[in-house]
Amino acid sequence: MDLDNASQSLSPAATSRRLVLRLPSTCEPPSLENPPKQASWIIFGATGHIGRSLVRAALAHGDQCTAVGWTQENTIEQMNKWQDKKCLGLLCDVRIRETVDEVIQKSVERWGNVDIIANCTGYGVIGSCEDQDDYDLRNQFSTNFLGTLHIIQLSLPHFRSQNHGRYLIFSSTAGALGVPGLGPYCATKYAVEGLIESMLYEVDIFNIKATLVEPGHVRLDEPYDGSIPTGASNNTTSGTSEAGPPLPKRYGHFWVKPSPSAPYATLTSPAGHAKRMVQWLNDRQPVSAVKSAELVWQLGHCSYPPLRLLLGSYAVESIRDRLRSIIEEIEDWKHLSFPITTTDDAPTSERGGEDQEEEDNQ
Repeated sequence: MDLDNASQSLSPAATSRRLVLRLPSTCEPPSLENPPKQASWIIFGATGHIGRSLVRAALAHGDQCTAVGWTQENTIEQMNKWQDKKCLGLLCDVRIRETVDEVIQKSVERWGNVDIIANCTGYGVIGSCEDQDDYDLRNQFSTNFLGTLHIIQLSLPHFRSQNHGRYLIFSSTAGALGVPGLGPYCATKYAVEGLIESMLYEVDIFNIKATLVEPGHVRLDEPYDGSIPTGASNNTTSGTSEAGPPLPKRYGHFWVKPSPSAPYATLTSPAGHAKRMVQWLNDRQPVSAVKSAELVWQLGHCSYPPLRLLLGSYAVESIRDRLRSIIEEIEDWKHLSFPITTTDDAPTSERGGEDQEEEDNQ
């Protein structure tokens, strides 16, 4: 799957015909021989970096979709301009259970049922672990982890009642790596991954599936072809738009902590790695949001979804290297945890027990 080719930014309808964008046949993705049934989606974070492209992909393929914006960035008027016979625009703050529940109930009322829930929400604060205060820490966990948990807890009864459902949870390469300058953000993504892995054991009997999507450096390359309102044509998240929510910033889901403390303020400080990476990449992120959305749409319709879907060569190579290092470290140190004993080295208590048994027999 060539997600890193910067010269290709096609609409979902066009990309769906490219074999290079097909999921592996082992998971039985939708195809001419395996046509998908119309599905009803809820996409949280639909006005964000990749959420918009996922809404476009779902609608381009004939699915129904509830596009959920964020109350702190979008307005009811903006989301109302997304209303269509196949699209319902709503607002939500995933940190607040009541707003999540309202979105789910309205979606069920509108579509009759919900088949797929994608959570594209989440944000991170760039700064050293020491410099991030209590507000930064709690807000990242409330949004990234508790927000995901709210979505799952409030939607599981509906999925169980219909005996099927699918979660597409956007994690990150930061859910498998420690990234200097993004410590608390990585912690929230690690927590989300542990939550989903544990939950899958509990809900598999109800025919409920879930996949953790781990993208690496996604660029905003959404074409302006009118399949959904695209809002302002600049790269800002402020102001109003006549067509809907404005186009989000590149890396708009990260906020840089200003004025790092002296120990972390040097030009080469490891704590500044995430900030330098964002500044260097700017709009040159290697992974296409449009292509990623097309694959995630297929993921929602495939028969055997994987636990994880890594998007882009950076995600694949960096996570694979980390797993290799963990395995190597285990092999290097395992002899300290599992000492090899022989019969001659049996504990004294065991030998004493054997001697006592012989005396009793005499």
